[in-house]
Amino acid sequence: MSDVDASPGDGRDESENERLDRNWNEMLQELRVIQTGTQILTGFLLAAAFQSRFEDLDDYQRAVYLCLVVASILTTVFGLAPVSLHRALFRMRAKDRIVHLTDRILQFTMIGVAITLAGTALLIFDFVLGRVAGIVVGAVVLVIVLALWVVLPRVSRRSLPLESP
Repeated sequence: MSDVDASPGDGRDESENERLDRNWNEMLQELRVIQTGTQILTGFLLAAAFQSRFEDLDDYQRAVYLCLVVASILTTVFGLAPVSLHRALFRMRAKDRIVHLTDRILQFTMIGVAITLAGTALLIFDFVLGRVAGIVVGAVVLVIVLALWVVLPRVSRRSLPLESP
């Protein structure tokens, strides 16, 4: 019965396996974007410690920096985890599990990206303009990320018609 439409009425006419393959491919595209960004940001953060002005950081800035390095590395690890998962479950007829777990992993990866972006803005503005500017800009970045990545999708989702059973 693998030829049965996985979700009748959605306009796709695809089997469950085709739907899972499409979902997996869409997630891979998202992962490619996230991996590139997190790896570049991680590289930037790691290289910053070897710059001559790094000595000018105060204790607070060093603590923020170290937290950002950990967040960025963990975000990179989360972004690469679906590859390992896919390798471990390859040809085991577990595509549904891979897609489900990758969806969860991507959510944690996005949280890590949000924290790293806001924290990086905080650190840079704190270093260049002062503590208040750093906190304000970091908070503004976090609010913008939350608005675009959490609020906008939820509002958009509510405006869609409910799926028929």
